[in-house]
Amino acid sequence: MAARHVALMRGINVGGKNKLLMKDLAALFEKIGCRSVHTYIQSGNVVLEAEPAVAATVTDDVPRLIQERFGLTVPVILRTEEQLREAVASNPFVAEGADPAHLSLGFLADAPSAETVASLDPNRSNVDSFRVIAKEVYLHVPGGMARTKLTTAFFDRGLNTVMTVRNWRTVSKLLEMCE
Repeated sequence: MAARHVALMRGINVGGKNKLLMKDLAALFEKIGCRSVHTYIQSGNVVLEAEPAVAATVTDDVPRLIQERFGLTVPVILRTEEQLREAVASNPFVAEGADPAHLSLGFLADAPSAETVASLDPNRSNVDSFRVIAKEVYLHVPGGMARTKLTTAFFDRGLNTVMTVRNWRTVSKLLEMCE
């Protein structure tokens, strides 16, 4: 039975690099068998429906097709609608009353071990803070994402996986599109 998913590309159309039209990206998802494909803004957010067998291939097939067609190396992270809903509901900073304008969510390709998470420096970025829960990194960045030291490179290296980040407004919109 087909289920809704959100596919998140890392580094698409950021800072004038890795330019990829969303209509071309949507076509790649359709090519591998996804249905009801919709993109959101120009940074590689795709809401789709896929049978389990197709969903299982998205994180391998889409990056391969992007590389073949556009010459870009773009990681893809996939979440089911349920996983996205749970990630939104689990945000500890929302529960603490943080301003949503200062929140972002990092999506990890793989769940890190507790030891790996514990090895991260919690004081890396003065006023900014993070919490790693399962395959998500919750970010509270009152200083702004442009100035934080809580970067994807920091988490990629520290957690031995790949991460892509979306601001809370985008995360909320993607969940709304799933529903």
